Amino acid sequence: MLDQNIKTQLKTYLERLESPIELVAALDDSDKAAKIKELVTEIAELSDRVTARFDGQNTRRPSFGIAKAGEQPRVFFAGLPMGHEFTSLILALLQVSGYAPKVAPELLEQIKGLQVSDHFDVFVSLSCHNCPDVVQALNLIAIYNPNATATMIDGAFFQDEVEERKIMAVPMVFQNGQHIGQGRMTLEEIVAKLDNNSAEKDAAAINAKAAFDVLVVGAGPAGGTSAIYAARKGIRTGMIAERFGGQVMDTMDIENFTSVQKTLGPKFATDMEAHIREYDVDIMNLQRVSKITGADQTANGLVHLELENGATVESKTVILSTGARWRKMNVPGEDEYATRGVAYCPHCDGPLFKGKKVAVIGGGNSGVEAAIDLAGIVEHVTLIEFDTKLRADQVLQDKLNSLSNATVITHALSTEVVGDGS
Repeated sequence: MLDQNIKTQLKTYLERLESPIELVAALDDSDKAAKIKELVTEIAELSDRVTARFDGQNTRRPSFGIAKAGEQPRVFFAGLPMGHEFTSLILALLQVSGYAPKVAPELLEQIKGLQVSDHFDVFVSLSCHNCPDVVQALNLIAIYNPNATATMIDGAFFQDEVEERKIMAVPMVFQNGQHIGQGRMTLEEIVAKLDNNSAEKDAAAINAKAAFDVLVVGAGPAGGTSAIYAARKGIRTGMIAERFGGQVMDTMDIENFTSVQKTLGPKFATDMEAHIREYDVDIMNLQRVSKITGADQTANGLVHLELENGATVESKTVILSTGARWRKMNVPGEDEYATRGVAYCPHCDGPLFKGKKVAVIGGGNSGVEAAIDLAGIVEHVTLIEFDTKLRADQVLQDKLNSLSNATVITHALSTEVVGDGS
């Protein structure tokens, strides 16, 4: 199951375990269960602080849970946590043992104070680069809330259930069987969703802040750079971010940032945040500005910003770096069928459409790359472009045209998304 390089890497991580742990598998007679048994056995063989049991009582089979020795598992993997989820497995092994997570102390206290008694399920695909953040966040919540559980479910392992529940986008999160969210969500976002008093607490904390010299609205690359430049001058700097990193967080590969040949969008955003936090920048994350009143209209000569949570903040200067969002078709039915047939990430959601016929809208680099990726998964892909020709790089067009299960339609404008209501 695990090659020698992965075993060596995993063995090194297991040396950091704070206490003995158990891997408790709940199996059936399927080939998938045999693979889980093999994985659990191999992990246990790498450390004398890890034991494997195969008498698990979890009703979802096949799966395995991780627990401190002598306790019941609260973190479960229904599938093989490989690919992008391998990091989720490593962190779960360490954190269940008592290894301290790398999160802000105030956020960890907020997690401990949730006191939730809920069962969280998150459906993922192993090719989804957005899924691990959600899996790791829910695992952390389960670890620090003794009456909660978190289960990662590989859609490929439970394809019948995916079809039955019409799960057409990942990550897809359920709380006690009720859908509560999908798509990329950070730990902060999930905790805020579960903490009924978070908005009021955030508003009170923001209202208590003194006026800034420079306040940056937006936390993508432009906003992050602005904050660093301002803070380095020794002036009081703040940031208001709807989601730290912005659209970069949804980008798989970045290959056009000078001096960095290639990196991943989420890693880029994490590194940027770490860089900003080296300076005295006050970051107000998960906040949206609803109104700005200019300095010439206020009594004290400061720019006045009202936030959607009711808080207000003031600054001598405001830098707007509100960035960009994914382009949408903006046609009837698109919002209605978002995550129910309309998807925006071929890496994340593509595996859910295995063996089906799909369409890609747009003939630029992103659209053609998506069509090429999907062609390796689906039965047939049709690319639709409103212009008379594709605008993607020629090398991408050549690759797409070489595929036997891909069709290109040009000079066709998409006007509506229709379906059966489900």
